Amino acid sequence: MRPVDRDRRNEALREANRTRRGLQGWRQSGGRSTGSWLAVLPIALLLFLVVRTFVVEAFRIPSSSMERTLLVGDFLLVNKWVYGAEIPFTHTRLPALRLPRHEDVVVFDWPVDPDKAFVKRLIGLPGDTLSMMQGVLTRNGTLLRERYVSRGSSTGSAYDTNGNARDSWGPLVVPPRHLFVLGDNRANSLDSRYWGFVPDSLLRGAPWFVYYSFTPDSTERAPWLTRIRWARIGTSVR
Repeated sequence: MRPVDRDRRNEALREANRTRRGLQGWRQSGGRSTGSWLAVLPIALLLFLVVRTFVVEAFRIPSSSMERTLLVGDFLLVNKWVYGAEIPFTHTRLPALRLPRHEDVVVFDWPVDPDKAFVKRLIGLPGDTLSMMQGVLTRNGTLLRERYVSRGSSTGSAYDTNGNARDSWGPLVVPPRHLFVLGDNRANSLDSRYWGFVPDSLLRGAPWFVYYSFTPDSTERAPWLTRIRWARIGTSVR
């Protein structure tokens, strides 16, 4: 074999070896990357569950009971830490940032069916005396000017299942460790006027802000994309 041929052959062998080593390194790197993802995945899942359980959770508004404050099609992030999140299976709560206050918008498990979450406005705290006359609310002898209330036309009965008037009732006293809640849309809200007080142990948190919103429309195929309420995204809930 001529020297020139040997040189070309040796160069080709060296190039082939470099290519093979590169492929092996790529495969090894890919294996390490996959292994790293598999190792991180349980940690990420655990972190997600911790945040969802103790810090923040997403909710969607399905009814008009809180209009004008919250609209059907609003998606909320709820601060679960503010009232002290409950440790699962223990009935024990973490320390709260603050106590519930009058006029807070709150998320809670519905006493009639705790698997369902409701959002309403907190009207009565333990020891409060409440009454309503023709839709005007009185708390501890003081008439309340509720600027957040909507008084639209009703789609339901003016009486609950026990025959109590929806807009004229009381006085009643909120018992210890319980809350009285009403929807801002007083004509269309299933609230404490109908099913009574909320045990404070059922509080889940307070809405933080609207992270997404769209106008539901059955005539459109994708209203969640075509009817976005851009002006509501990022607004706080008060």
